[in-house]
Amino acid sequence: MTGTTRVTIKDVAARAGVSKGAVSLAFNHKPGVSQATRERIFAAARELGWAPNLTARSLSSQRVDIVGLALCRPARLLGLEPFYMEFISGIESVLADRSCSLLLRLVRDLDEEIDLHRTWWRSRTIAGAILVDFHDDDPRVPALQAVGLPAVAVGHPSLTGSFPAVWTDDATAAAEAVRYLAALGHRRIARVGGPAGLGHSSIRAAAFGATMRQLGLEQGRQISTGFDGKEGARATRSLLLSADRPTAIVYDNDIMAVAGAGVAAEMGFVIPDDVSLLAWDDSQLCRITHPTLSAMSHDVHHFGAEVARTLFAVLDGTHTGALQVPTPSLTPRGSTAPAPQRT
Repeated sequence: MTGTTRVTIKDVAARAGVSKGAVSLAFNHKPGVSQATRERIFAAARELGWAPNLTARSLSSQRVDIVGLALCRPARLLGLEPFYMEFISGIESVLADRSCSLLLRLVRDLDEEIDLHRTWWRSRTIAGAILVDFHDDDPRVPALQAVGLPAVAVGHPSLTGSFPAVWTDDATAAAEAVRYLAALGHRRIARVGGPAGLGHSSIRAAAFGATMRQLGLEQGRQISTGFDGKEGARATRSLLLSADRPTAIVYDNDIMAVAGAGVAAEMGFVIPDDVSLLAWDDSQLCRITHPTLSAMSHDVHHFGAEVARTLFAVLDGTHTGALQVPTPSLTPRGSTAPAPQRT
């Protein structure tokens, strides 16, 4: 079986030379087939890449009741990251209205994610999937398109192939952040971003650099990290110890910004008198930090809900194209101020 063909129990039965009932008996470990026949059925299933329906739904059922989401990140980080908690809550708000469930799995890398989605789809465990954190030349695009997985891609359409995309204009938001800080008189602006290969990090990095050049500002340092507080703190410390210390720092998420604020205070810098900090996403963390953090605000709950609605449109055959949700917008608070008067 190749292309977009979905392997079924009928295909396994034909390959093994038995009835569909015999395949069901074998995989349910019930009497009625010999050991030799059972082994022949298992071999046929392995050759075809087929697995039984793990949720024990009827093989003929077309009900859409489980959506898959795989995240390539440590469990510890997921529990701390406000973005994905809000994003998943938005997805769940739509799934609950349709009496559907979200099947969440953490994976180590993209290869493991590809194998997982293949297994979920071929075993009819899921009706469709939500794909996130796209990379440049992401291997999931050709691999999962080849098996015909119905999915919605969370990312810029330039990264997601023919998968329907739901995305935010990160380039415009990154440019707005730089222009805002430049208007406050900052000329040395740095950025603490996510992994370099991550698509939205690359888009933000390119827009950040281009806007700095357009405004005639000093080329700011950009440090790639893994999104967690420890790496955000390390990057902030490196920037504040440098000879060309920035007067403003933009962070790719609020965990790193909060950690950066802690490091700045530990080193004796006053926010925002000595250094301005600007976060991304604008979770509750930004509002309980002292001083409160300026941020590129993004309705992440709404984002997740739109992703879920788009997936159902794909499954219903009514989807019409990529969906751009509102661009993150600036919310100034206590962590940004005019640049200090120094050379």
